[in-house]
Amino acid sequence: MTDPKPLPSRRQAARLAAVQALYQWQEGQDQPADIIEQFLKVRTGEAGEAGMRRDADRPLFKDVVEGTAAHKDELEKTVSAALSEDWTWTRIDRLVRAILLAGVYELVHRRDVPPRVAINEYVEIAHAFYDQRESTFVNSVLDRVARRERAAELAR
Repeated sequence: MTDPKPLPSRRQAARLAAVQALYQWQEGQDQPADIIEQFLKVRTGEAGEAGMRRDADRPLFKDVVEGTAAHKDELEKTVSAALSEDWTWTRIDRLVRAILLAGVYELVHRRDVPPRVAINEYVEIAHAFYDQRESTFVNSVLDRVARRERAAELAR
């Protein structure tokens, strides 16, 4: 008998919900503020991929969604600059885009989050949805961004 996988932390749960909210936003049906309200008032406690855990770090969730939406163009350019020559932003799957945007938002705008923590958190989110290939891709892109944006911290 194997031990059950431990529940993600409050911050991990918030990041997972933020990625789901950003995916919904990319679908173009709702504004970020409306999606945040849906998650906080209606979708909190829903099981599965559609909701957010009740004990998720709500301020972090809100900040990642609002901040990513507010800086979308800048974040897309940062991701695009970190892609290898044969990749373009439009070639990336929408859910992977949401993961990358949220991860890059934290790397660029949340200096309180250590870069290795941000990378690991979003690679783990990629693992929740995809096989190794997408997780490796997310790790590679976020690592390149971190080396540009937070090189001094990574050197320590």
